[in-house]
Amino acid sequence: MLTRLMLFGAALALSGGLVAQVNPAPGNVAPDSAAAGSAAPGSTDWSEPFPPHRMIGNVYYVGSRGLASYLITTPAGHILINSNLKTSVPLIRESIEKLGFHFKDVKILLISHAHFDHDAGSAEIKKLTGAKYMVMDGDVGVVESGGQSDFQYGDDATLRYPATKVDQVLHDGEQVVLGGAVLTAHKTAGHTRGCTTWTLRVSEAGKSYDVVIVGSPNVNSGYKLVHNASYPQIADDYARGFQVLKSLPCDVFLGAHGSYYGMETKYPRLNAGGANPYIDPAGYKNYVADREQAFLSELQKQTAAAKKQ
Repeated sequence: MLTRLMLFGAALALSGGLVAQVNPAPGNVAPDSAAAGSAAPGSTDWSEPFPPHRMIGNVYYVGSRGLASYLITTPAGHILINSNLKTSVPLIRESIEKLGFHFKDVKILLISHAHFDHDAGSAEIKKLTGAKYMVMDGDVGVVESGGQSDFQYGDDATLRYPATKVDQVLHDGEQVVLGGAVLTAHKTAGHTRGCTTWTLRVSEAGKSYDVVIVGSPNVNSGYKLVHNASYPQIADDYARGFQVLKSLPCDVFLGAHGSYYGMETKYPRLNAGGANPYIDPAGYKNYVADREQAFLSELQKQTAAAKKQ
């Protein structure tokens, strides 16, 4: 088991360098942590508070420094994307209340994908708010088994979390509507079978903007893209997911981890009097292109290795 855990910390190529290798302790491994733009395995970033703030329109950041969580506010209640760790719920609640909203007004709970660093707090949030939990079809089984049916990590008890009943199964292209807010669920599978990229339109200073919240396009260390008996179509799903991501109009680039889109660098510029730094269509295109190249390189590597066997 130790060998497999150490794989999580192996570096994948980045456009600007390498993620430092880390050998995490059991129970402190983030399934998305070895990939570009994610917190390092075992990082305190996961639980470290980050200033809650309005990003654009009715989109607010209420996550930690390392794990993103978004509040979409409406007159009819609010939508929360990502419950994060089991221990994240008090931080998310405090962030929502610091912004002047009521935690119990969260009516809908969504996730980016079914890994414990994004959905382990869902059972507690449902209990405290009564929110309706909506999950993309490919991830429902994993969520309702508390991670046990995950194709990659299901046999590792240290990565389990409270099993949570899904109230509504979502399908690719389905819309989630509340109080005038319309979010579209785009299935960008591969990272998980139901990995979901969310899009919505917001208004700011009389203009409309397309917001994209990327689920995860990253190929984790240890993922088998070739001859994967547990997930035979994984490579095809990744390829389709990249086609979807490249087709989406994007003005505001967000994601499951703030480091995908350079949140810590952009946040100080938010109130500096210039343009909103989260409006970054070029950054989105560059990120998707970089992650697609990383996927293709890994696929080529694994395909070549399989031919030699």
